[in-house]
Amino acid sequence: MGNSKSTVPAERIASRICLIRGEKVMLDEYLAELYEVETRALVQAVKRNIERFPDDFMFQLTAEEFGNLKSQTVISSWGGRRTLPYAFTEQGVAMLSGILKSPRAVAVNIEIMRTFVRLRQMLASNTELARKLAALECKYDEQFKVIFDAIRQLMAPSAATRKQSIGFVRDDDEQA
Repeated sequence: MGNSKSTVPAERIASRICLIRGEKVMLDEYLAELYEVETRALVQAVKRNIERFPDDFMFQLTAEEFGNLKSQTVISSWGGRRTLPYAFTEQGVAMLSGILKSPRAVAVNIEIMRTFVRLRQMLASNTELARKLAALECKYDEQFKVIFDAIRQLMAPSAATRKQSIGFVRDDDEQA
């Protein structure tokens, strides 16, 4: 039943997940690209079924958020857009599977859900590691402080990672 060859590579999906308002979201433009439909068609389908998309499933970016996103991701192709983008949380993406019923949309949604789950698992494991390290640090005295400090440095994101606070680097952006 399962398809061993994924429709969309997980890395491509992960690179389209952004952090906005403290939520991991995917923008309408990115979702339309993955589903291979026009953005306006995706938004029209959502608007026809708006009761399925409460604020915690989908929200429209403010002009300021959109400006910040453009400046942080250095995306030049967004210039022709007339409306502010919609951001879909994991639950909103899942709800899209109920209104976009093409075989492509179903397969892409499965891959997106798997990617969100993997990201959540990675965050949880890092949080658990930090908690265990803190417990060990409390247990031992100053002689191990240098070791704990070194481990914390290894766990901390690099300076390059900290500079980019929203999403991941897109393949398109690396060539620019």
